[in-house]
Amino acid sequence: MSGALSRRRFGLSVPNQVLAVLCLMYLVLYIERVNIATVAPSMTADLKLTNVQFGLAVSAFSYPYALIQLFGGWISDRFGTRRTLLFCGLLVSAATILTGFVGGLASLFALRLALGFGEGFAFPSATRAIATWLPASRWGFAQGVTHAAARLGNALTPPLIVGILAFVSWRGAFIALGLLNLVWIVCWLLVARDDPRKHPGMTEADRAALPSAKPRVPVSRALWLQLAKRIAPVTAVDFCYGWTLWVFLTWLPSFFFKNFHLDLAHSALFSAGVLLGGVAGDAVGGIVSDRIYRKTGNLQSARRNVIVTGMLGAFVFLIPVVMTHDLNTVAICLSLAFFFSELVVAPIWAVPMDIAPDHAGTASGMMNFGFGIAGITSPLVFGALLDWTGSWTAPFCGSIALLLVGAGLTVFMRPDRPFVARAQDGA
Repeated sequence: MSGALSRRRFGLSVPNQVLAVLCLMYLVLYIERVNIATVAPSMTADLKLTNVQFGLAVSAFSYPYALIQLFGGWISDRFGTRRTLLFCGLLVSAATILTGFVGGLASLFALRLALGFGEGFAFPSATRAIATWLPASRWGFAQGVTHAAARLGNALTPPLIVGILAFVSWRGAFIALGLLNLVWIVCWLLVARDDPRKHPGMTEADRAALPSAKPRVPVSRALWLQLAKRIAPVTAVDFCYGWTLWVFLTWLPSFFFKNFHLDLAHSALFSAGVLLGGVAGDAVGGIVSDRIYRKTGNLQSARRNVIVTGMLGAFVFLIPVVMTHDLNTVAICLSLAFFFSELVVAPIWAVPMDIAPDHAGTASGMMNFGFGIAGITSPLVFGALLDWTGSWTAPFCGSIALLLVGAGLTVFMRPDRPFVARAQDGA
């Protein structure tokens, strides 16, 4: 393919093509991550799983996912995003297809582990790609639009799965989605390179807009520990945000199905309506964060203020969910709570890039470790509280409390202070 021919597809520059493929990746990976929530009533009945067992199976995804955050970003920094995301995509496809053949809790748990292992590399690697292909002034927007695509995947999943279930069983739905995953892998291989400056379709204007090229500095043990300490407050805030997100992604269809006694189709429609609020929240959070940064030049305001607004807004709108049993009121409040909680995503993913742009993959992986830990604990604790109390109130109250904690912890984040490695004594 000639440079002129590869320069633009669908009117997009090469950097925007990369961003578009990353959006597609986020959309598909989140469909594969959360489709288990939509088939939960059928799957748990077929496999004879309790709420605790189902929560355990869902949380299995996050054990390898959380651990890989600590070195998955380093892998992409070291070996490049093209090969890392190819490996990620192939493993996710295999794990999703094989989930259609599980026979019980053990095999389901094992394949959720494999899925978490595959997806664990994806988002730190994508962050590295964004830091490489786009200027810093677009980082908030890029994180917002990619995560908006993820939330669109969340919202599309319930009606999509219900539509698939009209033709095949829940097992067939997993097989179909595993094959769908191959689409973004092919697109990624066509457009991506590890060094954007060597892409034949890049114009001089495209190259001039890229971040300054710097030689890669190996992440030594001492540097890794210094960076981990610096990112720790962001990790803690991400845990608090992630707890609430996992509640939405894991339990929303079951909440409507069991608490309001809706059928599967109506549960899916209400779930999709709530999750659409997150699509808007992700996009708005990124746009507003970048706009504040361009107007003020103050990263602390651009990132922290948007995160605090999102967490406090979600806190306010989750309270009516435990105070009323009116379906329409609950659905509207859940939608608004999800919108506000998703305002957090773009700025919090931009913070590691602000702090350590030369180690964006490693730093963002450290941050997302908090989300992975939330993914381990949130589904399991929520399911245990649900079985223990027989009520949805106590589990939702846990999310409400953590949103306040997360908002308070933002005072310790300092995106305005770039990370500088300190020399070690005796080094």
